[in-house]
Amino acid sequence: MTHHSSSWTEHHTRLVALVRASPALMGALRAVRMLGLGSWCIGAGAVRSLVWDDLHGFAEPTPLDDVDVVYFDPAREGTEHDAALEHRLRQEMPSVVWEVTNQATVHHWFARHLGQPVAPLESLEDGVGTWPEIATCVGVFLRADDSIGVVAPHGLDDLFNLIVRHNPLRADARTYRERVASKRFAARWPLLSICPA
Repeated sequence: MTHHSSSWTEHHTRLVALVRASPALMGALRAVRMLGLGSWCIGAGAVRSLVWDDLHGFAEPTPLDDVDVVYFDPAREGTEHDAALEHRLRQEMPSVVWEVTNQATVHHWFARHLGQPVAPLESLEDGVGTWPEIATCVGVFLRADDSIGVVAPHGLDDLFNLIVRHNPLRADARTYRERVASKRFAARWPLLSICPA
C-alpha cells in the first residue's frame, strides 16, 4: 500500500507508542484478537480520542461512549454473528460498551435503515475509509506477535494535525455537521480546526 506523506512514518510511530501506552486500549485489542477474526481493527473514537487527548496534554483520557470493532468477512451475512461477537467481548471485558460491525454487510444496513443503495465494501480498509471524518478513518489491530498494525486509508495527517474534515464517501454534509455537534468535538478538544462541510 502506498502511504500518503513524509509524515506517515513519524505519525505511525507515535500512534503505535500511544496505543502501547494505553492499558485500556491494549486490553481491548487483546480481547478482540482472541476472537480469531481474519481482518479486523478497533477504530474511530477509541483511536481518535487517544491521539487528541495526548495532543491536548490531558492527564485523564476522555471517556469513550463505546469501542468500535470492525472486521471484514463476506462469508457472514446478517447481524447475529456481530451480536455473538459482542457478547463474547462483554464477557471478557464487561466494563466496555462494544460495538461490532462486519464491514462486508454494511451496504445491507444502508439499504434497510437509510433506504440508501450503496455498493458493497471490498475490504476492511475500504470500510474504514468511508467513515464521516477523515481523522476518524483510522484503526489499529494487534498481530499474533503483539506488534500493532495501523489501518489508515487516508493517512494520519488530519488526525495528528487536529483537523476535522468531512469525508464525503458515504456520509452527507448534514450527517457530518450533526456528528461534529453531538460529539462536542470543539468543546472537548479546543485545539481542533473544524472545517465546514
